[in-house]
Amino acid sequence: MNRAKNLERLKNEEFDICIIGGGASGAGCALDASLRGFKVALIEKEDFAAETSSKSTKLIHGGVRYLEQAFKNLDFAQLRQVKHGLEERHTVIRNAPHLAHPLALITPVFSWLEGFYFKIGLTIYSFFAKNDSMPKAEWLNKKETFEHIPTLTPKLHSSVMYYDGQLDDARYCLALAHSAEEAGAAVVNHASIIDFEKDSNGKLKSAIVNDNLKQLKIHNSESNNEHFRINSKLFINCTGSHGDSIRLLANPKQEKRLRPSKGVHIMLPAEVLNSKDAILIPKTKDGRVIFVIPFEGEIMVGTTDDEYLDLEKEPILMEQEIEFLLDTLRPYIAKVPDKSEIKSGFGGLRPLIASSDSKATKKLVRDHEVEYDNESNLLSLLGGKWTTYRLMAKDTIDEACKILSNDVKCTTEMHYLIGGENYRFEEWKNIQKTFNLDEDICQHLLKKYGTKANEILKVSSQTERIHKDYPFIKAEIFYTIREEMAGSLRDFFARRTRMELMDWKATLSSVDVVGDIMAIELNWSEIQKQANISEYKNLLKSFIKIANIN
Repeated sequence: MNRAKNLERLKNEEFDICIIGGGASGAGCALDASLRGFKVALIEKEDFAAETSSKSTKLIHGGVRYLEQAFKNLDFAQLRQVKHGLEERHTVIRNAPHLAHPLALITPVFSWLEGFYFKIGLTIYSFFAKNDSMPKAEWLNKKETFEHIPTLTPKLHSSVMYYDGQLDDARYCLALAHSAEEAGAAVVNHASIIDFEKDSNGKLKSAIVNDNLKQLKIHNSESNNEHFRINSKLFINCTGSHGDSIRLLANPKQEKRLRPSKGVHIMLPAEVLNSKDAILIPKTKDGRVIFVIPFEGEIMVGTTDDEYLDLEKEPILMEQEIEFLLDTLRPYIAKVPDKSEIKSGFGGLRPLIASSDSKATKKLVRDHEVEYDNESNLLSLLGGKWTTYRLMAKDTIDEACKILSNDVKCTTEMHYLIGGENYRFEEWKNIQKTFNLDEDICQHLLKKYGTKANEILKVSSQTERIHKDYPFIKAEIFYTIREEMAGSLRDFFARRTRMELMDWKATLSSVDVVGDIMAIELNWSEIQKQANISEYKNLLKSFIKIANIN
C-alpha cells in the first residue's frame, strides 16, 4: 500500500465510486466494488479502523442477547439480525483465518433451572448457524467447567459452553483495505472531506479533501494548503457514527438519522481467567450481557452501553465505568482484580439508527440500512455491526450498481483477504528455524500477517523486541510504514500492533524507540519527531489519569 502513489491517483483520475470512511463497512465496500470492476477511491480522515472498527468486543457473532429479546418480545427484526450474523460468521473466519478463529464461551449458571434455560437458548442460537462447523452448545458440570476456567467462583452450579468467532478487528479492517487496493482501489488514510462540489442539477460531482498527514508534518503551522479534489460519479458515505455529518454536508435539508452509543472495555492480566476460553456474563444490572475474553495475552472485559452526544471528542474509559465492569465480574470470578491491576481500556461508538420512539440505546436493533438521497446522489450505509460488514457492503454496492447501471454480482463471500489464502499456522516453526527467533514472536507474525509474515523479516533485519513483555519487533515498524500506511505513532501502537489497547504503561515506555524509527522512515524533522512523541505520550498519560489507575 503506497500512500504517495495513491494520493496522486486521487488527484489525477476520475472514479466511478468514492467511498468516504475506512472502517469495516467502507473498506468492505471498497473491496466489493473493486472486485465488480468499478474504479474505486477510498478515503479515511484518520486511520483505517481508527474509531468504531478497532474498538469492538472482537467477536464475530449473531448476538445471544438479541436472540433472547427476539423471543421474549416477538421481535422479528432482532431475529433477522441474529440469523444474518450467524450466517456471516463462517465467512468472516474463512476469508482471513490468520485474523479470525472460533472461540469457546462459558456461561456460568447457579442452578439446574438456569442451566436448562441457557442450554435451550444456546442450542437455538447454534441452529441458526448454517454452513458452520463450530461445535454445538454443551452443558458442562461443575468439574468440567473448572477444567476450562479454573478461576471461576466455587458457588456456581454448572455452565453452558457454546462457540462464536473472534477477530483482531483493526487488522481485519486493514486487510480489507489492503485487499481492496490489491484489487485496484486507490486507498488513502489521513485524508478528510472538507466540502462537496455539485453540478448544475445539485448532484455531487467532486469532493474537496485535505491531506491530514501533511498537517501532521507541519505541526501547528497555518501554511497547510494541501487541499485537493476527487472527481467521482458516485459518493458513498460509510462514516459510521459520523454518518449524519456527511449526509448533511451533501444535503443540509436531511434529518439526522443516527443515535450513537458508547461502549467501553478494560484490559486485565491473563491470570484473571488463566484460560484460552472466554466467559459470557448473561445478565447485568442494566440488562446487558458482558464478555470476558482472552485477547492478545490479556483479558478484555466489556462492554457498556450509554448514549453519546459529543462526537467531536474521543470516547474514553472513565473511572465509574471501570467500577461497573468490576462489579459485574464479582459474582462470577473467585478473586476479582483490584482497579490498580487494570492495564488499559478503550471506548468506542456504535452507529445506531434512531428509532421513532425513545428506546434506550441498548434496545435499538444493530441492523443496517442503505439510504439513497435522490437530491444529492449520495448513498449512505447506516448502522450495522462488525459481523455483518460483508453483507452490509454487498447491499450497498448492489444499490450502487443500480445507480451506475452495472449488474455484476458480488463475489466477496469466497474472496480471501491478503495473507489468508493457503495460511497454515504451523509455518511459524519454519520462520523460527530460518530466522532463529523466539517462539512467541514467530507465532505473533503468523497470526497478524498470515502468509506475508516472511516479508516483515525481508523488509528489515531488526528483530529486537520493542518491549520485553510483548512479541512486537522493530522490523514491524518498517513494514507497517512501507506496506500498510502507518503514518503516526498511534497508527502503529493502537491499530497495527494493538499495544495501546493491551498495556498503556508498556506503550508509554516504547514510544521513543518507535518514534526514532518512524521519524527516519517518514522524514520527520527533529522538531516534528519530538512534537509527535510528546503529543502521543501526553495522550497515553491522560488515559491513565482519567481512568485513575495509577
